[in-house]
Amino acid sequence: MKTYVVEGPTPLKGDVSISGAKNATLKLMAAALMVPGEVILERVPRITDVYLMVEVLERLGAEVSFEGSTLRIDATNEPADEATYELVSKMRASIQVLGPLLARLGRARVAMPGGDAIGSRPIDLHLRGLERMGAEFSSEHGYVAGVAPRLTGARVLLEFPSVGATETLLMAGTTAIGTTTIDNAAREPEIKDLAQFLNEAGARVLGAGTSTITIEGVDRLHPARHVVLPDRIEAGTYAISAAATCGDVTLRDVRPGDMELVLQKLHDAGAEITREEESVRIRSTGRPQPMDLVTLPYPGFPTDLQPPMMVLLSQATGPSILTENVFEARFLFVDELNRMGAQVRVEGHHAVIKGVERLTGAPVRAPDIRAGAALLLGGLCAHGETRVHDEGHIERGYEDLLLKLEGLGAVITLSEG
Repeated sequence: MKTYVVEGPTPLKGDVSISGAKNATLKLMAAALMVPGEVILERVPRITDVYLMVEVLERLGAEVSFEGSTLRIDATNEPADEATYELVSKMRASIQVLGPLLARLGRARVAMPGGDAIGSRPIDLHLRGLERMGAEFSSEHGYVAGVAPRLTGARVLLEFPSVGATETLLMAGTTAIGTTTIDNAAREPEIKDLAQFLNEAGARVLGAGTSTITIEGVDRLHPARHVVLPDRIEAGTYAISAAATCGDVTLRDVRPGDMELVLQKLHDAGAEITREEESVRIRSTGRPQPMDLVTLPYPGFPTDLQPPMMVLLSQATGPSILTENVFEARFLFVDELNRMGAQVRVEGHHAVIKGVERLTGAPVRAPDIRAGAALLLGGLCAHGETRVHDEGHIERGYEDLLLKLEGLGAVITLSEG
């Protein structure tokens, strides 16, 4: 257990550099299993989830080295076909090795995933899509076992634009026989980044970033080097924090186009937004304006930024309604935020937020990655001391969060045990 002790209120001011995207890196690491050779990934964040995925790859037989922000993965030797419960239960993204293992080996046995307690995230769409491509699955003792001597291209219509299912089918289709088409595909920037890497490794992927992705199968992939795109969720967290604390923060090494709706909503809340090619400045001087906000798949407002946005709206000059359409348990941290003086009432998948003039410090507990970051933000906004108790969630998703916040003027101390 770690405890972050936050002194507030503190307006954040200064510059902060954004790390490589967690949600892209983990899938790129899984895709490296398909390459019989060395893959070099640059701008990789040093976070717990990346280290967990390193362990997954090493258990599967890949050779991995991590120096600075450069990750080298060598899967020249044929990997093992089983990802154990011990590893997969720690991090949901481990399920992404299923598609690459099926594509490379024709077989895979992967434990059902674990991860954050933010609601049901079944893998049915992954499995149905792979079945369309010729795979056969069985479930036994908490594992999914798949067999596919050679995947065959197919047209797959997703019931929902699932990011995970889109990525699984995208990876599986790269070496399948013939053409694979994914309709109603997720459009997240991280999917474009994955497709770019696969193309750099010899794949033929068209349409990533649109609702229809076409993959022309190739015989094999080859070694490649790739630079991970900036983390739009990390960038959004700092942007919202600047607005919520009446701060003045410039984000460096970002892609403003990937977070356009977030910036638009912050502008609607009263923040001043200045965009450059690879930077964004967020400046705010007063309490935010209330609004209604709905989370949706990209290019909608990201569910991962709903918790910090709730902190911002909890201090608005009037009532707001925040609707969660992606993960039904994202509101688990509401009781913790209310301990700090917020007035939030949950009604189904709606949160009714009555803005208050000020939050007050309190002891709170982080239930997941994004809620943990949001509670730290709450502490920066609150008057007095806030103690955020965290079982390691925050470090799973944010590189050097404490150092970066301190660089912006935050007063935070960390204790363990």
